[in-house]
Amino acid sequence: MKLIYEKSIKGRIGFSMPEDRFEDINVKDCIPEYALSKEKKELPEVSEVDVVRHFTTLSKINYGVDTGFYPLGSCTMKYNPKINEKLANLEGFTFAHPLADIKHFQGSLELMYELEQLLKEITGMDRFTLAPGAGAHGELVGVLIMGKYFEDSGKPRHKMIVPDSAHGTNPASSAMAGFKVVEVKSNERGTVDIEHLKSLMDEDTAGIMLTNPNTVGLFETDITEITKIVHGKGGLLYYDGANLNALLGIVRPGDTGFDIVHLNLHKTFSTPHGGGGPGAGVVGVKNHLIEFLPSPIVCKCDDFYSLEYPKKSIGRIRAFFCNFSVLVKAYAWILSMGKDGLKEAARVSIINANYVLSKLKPYYRPAYDRFCMHECILTGRDYKEYGIKTLDIAKRLMDYGFHPPTIYFPHFEPYAHETIMVEPTESESKETIDEFINAMIKISKEAIENPELLKSAPHSTPIRRADETKATREPILKFEEK
Repeated sequence: MKLIYEKSIKGRIGFSMPEDRFEDINVKDCIPEYALSKEKKELPEVSEVDVVRHFTTLSKINYGVDTGFYPLGSCTMKYNPKINEKLANLEGFTFAHPLADIKHFQGSLELMYELEQLLKEITGMDRFTLAPGAGAHGELVGVLIMGKYFEDSGKPRHKMIVPDSAHGTNPASSAMAGFKVVEVKSNERGTVDIEHLKSLMDEDTAGIMLTNPNTVGLFETDITEITKIVHGKGGLLYYDGANLNALLGIVRPGDTGFDIVHLNLHKTFSTPHGGGGPGAGVVGVKNHLIEFLPSPIVCKCDDFYSLEYPKKSIGRIRAFFCNFSVLVKAYAWILSMGKDGLKEAARVSIINANYVLSKLKPYYRPAYDRFCMHECILTGRDYKEYGIKTLDIAKRLMDYGFHPPTIYFPHFEPYAHETIMVEPTESESKETIDEFINAMIKISKEAIENPELLKSAPHSTPIRRADETKATREPILKFEEK
């Protein structure tokens, strides 16, 4: 398929400008100097039909959650109800201006206030900020709150414990907040090594960043003991909410000892994500940390909604009120599901993952052969003797019409390597999951009988086998006419 630039014909025009009714106005008087381009932009010269056909064709070859199963582990790529999009586009929301007088967007503030009440009930936390724009942004807010809490006590702490199976954003967020990252190992069951944690936790450690279920899809069964160890040394427990989809209506992080949580509304609460956004990484805290929340937070006085500024706030962490449309979609989804619906979503996601695990473990050895939560970790390591890598398996899956699962994450020896992380969300039917399972079984046989087929896959996609290493080291960022 040609690039839009390759379809360009000099002099071809696909638009007509309206009559200039402001001939007497100098554009330089209206636009600041820095915003004026010094050079003519090199844009493609195409007709309207060229543009329509080009982007319609692109849309047909694009893969998304509306076209097929998206089994990306740790991402919770569930179907997003279209009614939520319609609600987020109501004029009362889209035309609200954040700089207007607060009395003019009471409806928006009411929605934010009510969403907070729902999130408090779901998580067992006492207050939320809805400001963070993504999961990693929420992490940064959470660890900054932890740092400010100890600084305010007059006894600042400098270390943060992060499991070896954690998302990469956990150590990154901790380091950005000024903490020294200390890694705690996993045991043979895939959960936190309690004895190692005991040896690491001291009075200079702010706490631990923990995902539960963890990043290998397993519930931290020793969470009560972990809480005792960390709180026993005066530390705090931070909950990475990336995997909350497995716990909705079943377990509340606040009831298991966590002091801070961040939630990915764009994952668990069914709003579109990927491609850089939009997102919402809301952060909830227990009572002893409320005064450190970023400013402002929404409050209610009688029937009037206003903004509150915590006394010891870490400050403003972004302009205005997050990606507001994401808040609307999450609010709509929670209300449409109801208490029983949220719990059923979690239960079905767990059943789906264990179904995939039980069907595929004879072909792809599990990292941990035990009951999992909402995602399972398989491996392709047994096919290395045939010269096949996990990447080859993922590439071949595209020929069967499926988006590949998350691969090579998490990775830690000796259990989790050559990993294939599958998260079949609650929105996927048994028929779809069976088709995926059958494709994976066929690929396992091909890996043994015809390994060259996998090494050159995919064969039926618009773009054939890509060289990821070359693309990373030698990116083509500008089209040059030959």
